[in-house]
Amino acid sequence: GVRVIDIFTPLCFGQRLGIFAGSGVGKSTLLAMLAGAEAFDTVVVALIGERGREVREFLEDTIGADSMAKTVAVVATSDESAMMRRRAPDTAMRVAEHFRDQGHRVLLVLDSITRFAHALREVATGTGEPPVARGYPASVFTDLPKLLERAGPGAEGKGSITAIISVLVDGDDHNDPVADSVRGILDGHVVLDRAIAEQGRYPPVNPLSSISRLADKAWSAEQRMLVTRLKAMIARFEDTRDIRLLGAYQGGADAELDIAVRQVPLIYEALTQSPRDRASADPFTDLARHLKGKQNGDQGD
Repeated sequence: GVRVIDIFTPLCFGQRLGIFAGSGVGKSTLLAMLAGAEAFDTVVVALIGERGREVREFLEDTIGADSMAKTVAVVATSDESAMMRRRAPDTAMRVAEHFRDQGHRVLLVLDSITRFAHALREVATGTGEPPVARGYPASVFTDLPKLLERAGPGAEGKGSITAIISVLVDGDDHNDPVADSVRGILDGHVVLDRAIAEQGRYPPVNPLSSISRLADKAWSAEQRMLVTRLKAMIARFEDTRDIRLLGAYQGGADAELDIAVRQVPLIYEALTQSPRDRASADPFTDLARHLKGKQNGDQGD
């Protein structure tokens, strides 16, 4: 139901996808949009280390009553002990596994794996384990895959656990130890870009930095070619942004750049989506219809 993800990083049943974001760029809103997907029988939400007020807002206001009817919430707020924050993700995973074994298509939303890692660090250092990477003991990087690898497709005839895992990146550093470790475990990642959010484009997904390792199972050959073409145009548009701002760009000298300058703003407009706006089952058709409508409107003007 999120156009930019459905097109550039399609999510398959049983996939584990990371949402990498700094603070204040719309992570919670995007998670709520994903949690409202109608394709899943059961949704399990694990909120780790959040403030109590934010938990209530997320469950009551952001997700809403309709989605809550099929949602199980496991919460360990920031004032809970490190042991409770450590146990909550495991509890949520057990709930998801229970419904998966009953044949349900389960969506697990875990926000955030970073605060789970913080709880692991507190417990480990409290027992005297020495830090090895930016204050994190080695056991943290052993426990992360133990949890995340439990998500995925079930046995034959069973359901699946599709996991959306949020990763907080301190200071927008996407290469911190936890983010780097989780990125290697998951089946793809979506990067929320602060610069895109500051431009007022939501969800602020950077399609050039995001990837789905299972995308080929979701795309047709034509869709794969189209996504490759779209990424090439966006990359060309962004690489020349400074040149165009300085007024050094002149149309007609580079045909591919001319196309990118005309089309990419329309693409960005089509990908912008409000939290209550549900995308159709065919986002590629929606994109083509939007571009065609804008072009016809410009010609009419």
